[in-house]
Amino acid sequence: MGVVLDRIVPWGRSRAEYELMFRLRPPDWAEGVLDCGGGPASFTSELAGEGVRAVAVDPLYTVPGHEIRARFEAVVEPMLSQVRATPDDWTWGFHKDPDHLAANRRAALEGFLADYDTGLREHRYVVGELPSLPFQPAEFGLSVCSHLLFLYSDLLGETFHIRSVLELCRVAREVRIFPLLTLRREPSPHLDAVRSAVASAGWHSEVAGVDYELQRGGNRMLRVFRT
Repeated sequence: MGVVLDRIVPWGRSRAEYELMFRLRPPDWAEGVLDCGGGPASFTSELAGEGVRAVAVDPLYTVPGHEIRARFEAVVEPMLSQVRATPDDWTWGFHKDPDHLAANRRAALEGFLADYDTGLREHRYVVGELPSLPFQPAEFGLSVCSHLLFLYSDLLGETFHIRSVLELCRVAREVRIFPLLTLRREPSPHLDAVRSAVASAGWHSEVAGVDYELQRGGNRMLRVFRT
């Protein structure tokens, strides 16, 4: 059955998760990385702490940190209740159990909030949203999009997905999107249309397995690139 949501929730992830979800290695972010729909993930702050040019974009960044924390706390128990009610839908590996999942999400939130105010001033956290981003063409070597496109296929339609992925291709020389399942653990109905659209625009795409799985069966990403 999977999780049922009627809106996108502020549920962030860590650098360690991103590295597994997107099969990332240091050369991948050498020319700058954009986290699109980053929310309260600590990925950007962790990379920035090592001198990497990392930028996150999200409409959430109009909101002060204390309110982001409040929004997070408001969804934790409802989310965990749904997870506990659907035990067959989850694979426990990186996260050992629902409580460990919540602890990891809180740790990512704290890492994000520790950097948030400084990052806003330094333009590391940028207000914006798909399908139109406030960046120059090919401004980044890589853009990643975690738990937004494809996951929320019931809320975001096919045209939105196509426009959004083409926009990510405009601002970055490579795009990686994870996962490819919907909240209901079904293959996204928009994936084939997106791959067809990027091919028509002169891009290549591949579906690649990754060493990260929380949703059972959710261990693949879409990689879009030019040869």
